Amino acid sequence: MEKTVYVIGHKNPDTDSVVAAAAYAYLKRSLGLARCVAARAGRVNPQTEYVFERFDVELPTFLPDLVPRVAHQMRGLSDVARRGTPLWRALGMMGDDGTKSLPIVDDGGAYVAMLHYGAFARNILKKINPHRKAVVPTSVSRMAETMKAQPVCVFDGDESFRGQILVAALETGSFKAHLDAEAKDSVIVVVGDRIDVQRYAIESGVRCLVITNGSLLPRELKDLAEERRVSVLVSPYDTSSTTLLVIYSTPAETMADADIAPVGVDTPLKRARESVMASASRSVAVVDDAGLVIGLLTESDLIAEPNVELILVDHNELSQAVEGAEHYRILEVIDHHRLGSFSTKYPITFINRVVGSTSTIVTSMFRETRTPIPKPIASILLCGILSDTLTLKSATTTDVDRETAEYLANIADLEIADIGRDILSSASFVGKMPAKDIVRLDIKEYVTESGRISVSQAEADSPDGILARKTEIFAELRALRESRGLLLAALMVTDITALTSLLFLEADRDLHHLVAYPRVDAGIYELKDILSRKKQLMPVIFELVERAAK
Repeated sequence: MEKTVYVIGHKNPDTDSVVAAAAYAYLKRSLGLARCVAARAGRVNPQTEYVFERFDVELPTFLPDLVPRVAHQMRGLSDVARRGTPLWRALGMMGDDGTKSLPIVDDGGAYVAMLHYGAFARNILKKINPHRKAVVPTSVSRMAETMKAQPVCVFDGDESFRGQILVAALETGSFKAHLDAEAKDSVIVVVGDRIDVQRYAIESGVRCLVITNGSLLPRELKDLAEERRVSVLVSPYDTSSTTLLVIYSTPAETMADADIAPVGVDTPLKRARESVMASASRSVAVVDDAGLVIGLLTESDLIAEPNVELILVDHNELSQAVEGAEHYRILEVIDHHRLGSFSTKYPITFINRVVGSTSTIVTSMFRETRTPIPKPIASILLCGILSDTLTLKSATTTDVDRETAEYLANIADLEIADIGRDILSSASFVGKMPAKDIVRLDIKEYVTESGRISVSQAEADSPDGILARKTEIFAELRALRESRGLLLAALMVTDITALTSLLFLEADRDLHHLVAYPRVDAGIYELKDILSRKKQLMPVIFELVERAAK
């Protein structure tokens, strides 16, 4: 399948992360990358939801994970054969793109069986057997299509029947005796220009008379055939070729392998690999949730490059990326955070600038490429900057952020103070969220020499509601720490009105006594005038962990 490039932020995304993904995917599509899709690695917070709803911009696609699945490796569906397709045509379809197997589907597109050369060879021998009469499931219409015959007269052409082939190679008397011993309504007589045999076959009322070498049927015999309701076809081929083509007119599913089960598009690749290797054709059909065939997964697909590539925004550490990101080629990283332990197999575009928001960087890329910014995109980009810089008051805010915000405000026809107040007030819903969700808001994990740590950040118009739920908050932080094997788990609650923060810290006791911030309650500390996790809090946390390790 054609590759899809996902532009995606970190797990448990904040507004800047989701906005940057949406806007940068739009920019890449504008520059010619058609299959570029904005994605998000988690549920959005109330502020982000408010921003996208207000400016009527579609939220990026939710990707809960990128664990390798069939969808990421399968090839697009080149063709399928409908049930009833003549075998001759189906075999011709198999060779068109080098594929050696062909899914057979019903009239609704649901999987029936897999046609492959192994199954064909096994089943065709049952038809071409010198010790048994050839009985072929077919219809007059399928025979006509397969041998490109000229219909002279056709009766019940689409009706399937089990045809028995009789080739008029015997002397006339012997042939008549042979024909008289058969049930005429299932007999297919193949004959050349022998008028006496043609007449006797018609008079006997056979199911179908096939005349070879393009020989014409006399008018009187045509009239007789119509009277006796005998279908007559004129084949352009010789007798031996025509007889073979009658056999090849059988429906493709009669020669297919029904034992090869399909796999779902979301089936983990590890399990699908087992199905492919167990398949006689070394391939399986891929079906969607409704059971309809949408692709093919072959042995060669398993070792091919995935049809997914990534552009990471607002982070540069795989520990913060969507689960499974390490399995795919990363084309670009657009970020404004510290550099983590990040490496790739290939050269990539890596943009990391000292600004307060990834949305600032994305806006600069619109300007550098001279790409017009639609008003809705400009609006959400402005919100991304104001959200990540706390309306340009955070310590991370730079002059570039301020100038970019003014630029976007002009395009969007918005007042920075007004929209800033609106998006920050949307944070009032945070205190009403389940504690499990609060401690995972904008969560980021960091790797230190002593172990992994996580620090989340929630913004609220007042921290009192969250402070009143401290028992719930610490229970969830403790569960988070235990489930992920963390050295510490922390939640930074930023008061967007007073422009200060509280720190909920779940860690071993010997770490708490090293905290220099004023203590509000057990495990809760006042972070006066601290708004930025990246620039103000994390350096202190890293130092705290280093001191505890000594």
